[in-house]
Amino acid sequence: MKNTALSHIHESLGAKILPFAGYNMPILYEGVNAEHETVRKAVGVFDVSHMGEFFISGPNALALIQKVTTNDASALTVGRAQYSCLPNDNGGIVDDLIIYKMKEEEYLLVVNASNIEKDWDWIFSHNDVNAEMKNLSDEYSLLAIQGPKAIEAMQSLTSVDLSAIKYYHFEVGTFAGVEDVIISATGYTGSGGFEIYCKNDDVERIWMKVFEAGAFYGIKPIGLAARDTLRLEMGFCLYGNDINDTTSPLEAGLGWITKFTKEFVNSEKLKVEKELGTARKLVGFELIDRGVPRQDYEIVDKDGNTIGIVTSGTMAPSLNKGIGLGYVTSAFTTPDSEIYIRIRKNDVLAKVVKLPFYKKE
Repeated sequence: MKNTALSHIHESLGAKILPFAGYNMPILYEGVNAEHETVRKAVGVFDVSHMGEFFISGPNALALIQKVTTNDASALTVGRAQYSCLPNDNGGIVDDLIIYKMKEEEYLLVVNASNIEKDWDWIFSHNDVNAEMKNLSDEYSLLAIQGPKAIEAMQSLTSVDLSAIKYYHFEVGTFAGVEDVIISATGYTGSGGFEIYCKNDDVERIWMKVFEAGAFYGIKPIGLAARDTLRLEMGFCLYGNDINDTTSPLEAGLGWITKFTKEFVNSEKLKVEKELGTARKLVGFELIDRGVPRQDYEIVDKDGNTIGIVTSGTMAPSLNKGIGLGYVTSAFTTPDSEIYIRIRKNDVLAKVVKLPFYKKE
């Protein structure tokens, strides 16, 4: 297991540390519900340095990215980011990722920790245009400073106007006394905030400054368990749960990042799938009766016939009810459709709902 540059700090803070995606990662500090509420109402900090960073540059960098991703990266201008995915040859997804346009011929691709090697090999295998590729995943750290008070709490650390950075935009500047930090208005929580990319040698200094600046605002360290409940309340897909090598982006509700204005890996087959429609689709559901849905629980109809499977589920801290994502047959994808989650042989009533589950007050 690898450690992040901050692992010793997480240990000193008493975090519960478990193996995750090849790293020893902080899962909990004081508890999921308390940490979840901190991010929803104030500001919290996640160490997500396990994520992968690939830099693709040169005259043909865009051509390679356009070939291997579903979204249209030609729409990016310097300072903008884009959510996308890497389709495979079989209609599934290699990974989902964020693409940052750093300079005119330089892009940063941020990929999931568990897929770093797989993604690198996949992109490399399609690089017949000689784009320059660098895997700098082991050199970079990433802090997600999330919550409605993030801007106010962090503004003293930089001359960059944080309130002026729009969602899915970024600036490169000095942050906490460290130069060339990527300050990105992205995150996985739905509560606003920033992601801070820096070199490993600088992250401990930044961490300390962040907590000094945020002390007045009740800033706290947050573990990956709360990151999961936060993203699920927003209906955000998690690779390995809701999307994988066998789920198509169209089934997963990612048609909005699948642009057929260009050719990309498997685009012709996905285009046909869009025209014909999918036999199943990823939906959000809320439990009407009490219970907690979990991954791999069966979804059935009122007669007990299997119609799908739960991919993610939890007791939502902000909503105090069981929620989940799951694939169901197309007849049950309409909002308010009644479905049942089979929990320990009991069929618990639920209904399909529009995402996100959590609406900002």
